[in-house]
Amino acid sequence: MLKADEILKLVNDYLDNMPYDRKPSSLYEPIRYVLSMGGKRIRPVLMLLAYNMFSEHPEDILMPACALETYHNYTLLHDDLMDNADLRRGHETVHRKWDANTAILSGDSMLVLAYQRMAQCDKDKMPEVLNIFTETALEIGEGQQYDMDFEHRNDVTEEEYIEMIRLKTSVLLACALKIGAVLAGATNENADNLYRFGEQIGLAFQLQDDYLDVYGDTRVFGKAIGGDITSNKKTYMLINALARANDEQRAELEKWISATEFDREEKIAAVTRLYNEIGIDKLAQEKINFYFKQSRKYLEAISIEEDRKAELTAYAQRMMKREY
Repeated sequence: MLKADEILKLVNDYLDNMPYDRKPSSLYEPIRYVLSMGGKRIRPVLMLLAYNMFSEHPEDILMPACALETYHNYTLLHDDLMDNADLRRGHETVHRKWDANTAILSGDSMLVLAYQRMAQCDKDKMPEVLNIFTETALEIGEGQQYDMDFEHRNDVTEEEYIEMIRLKTSVLLACALKIGAVLAGATNENADNLYRFGEQIGLAFQLQDDYLDVYGDTRVFGKAIGGDITSNKKTYMLINALARANDEQRAELEKWISATEFDREEKIAAVTRLYNEIGIDKLAQEKINFYFKQSRKYLEAISIEEDRKAELTAYAQRMMKREY
């Protein structure tokens, strides 16, 4: 079986050598640019790790694995446009480097390319694979819309937030794992357990991202902390702070949320202090641990030799930076 680092190298080499022979080049150059920015390649790595649990030669499904990375980067390209973001992974975003119209059109073409690449799989399994992929793509759009809707609401519940991040983040990890299992000929039960594992680890992963945006070390986290606080993003942290605050704490939180002019560091420090007073830090850690433990149950339920689960187990530990 291949190690995750070996799989990552296969994925990066494959993406780097993908040809873009169609014209006009002005349509395809932004696509090549987006996929050249690097990243952790979590989704194709998960697909290949899942495949390798049940079958040898994961390199045989590099094209559908890279289809998933193409799709993921298409969503990021459009996210950047909607957020009017300047940078992605330290590089200019497509709408900054080119323009908004180019970002829209090249993004649309990336989605079509993702389907074209996904269809280059085992023909016997293609209907099931495309069904999983299509359902996932629809769910991700739904999750993005919920996220946008939440920006204009102050009554978002924890349950609504968990469902939003399940749709926006978790289902693509779950999809990667299930498609890998399906292409390897795994049983339906094993493929479904891998899907549930991906769903639960995805929830833990996103909640940890929320947590680290407040409590992370900038040098380790890789970006400035406090962005969710300054933008009033409806995260697990803020939703629960508003729900659990006493009258005085809620009044102070709402003051910071409604402020149109503020000192960035002062707002971050004040809201973080309120989170600490309300116990949001401990609450978030408990929720992360809950989903992490749930994911382990589904991984344990997969009926193959333990040594064949070892690499996926180790990769999940690295994703979450903890013992599994």
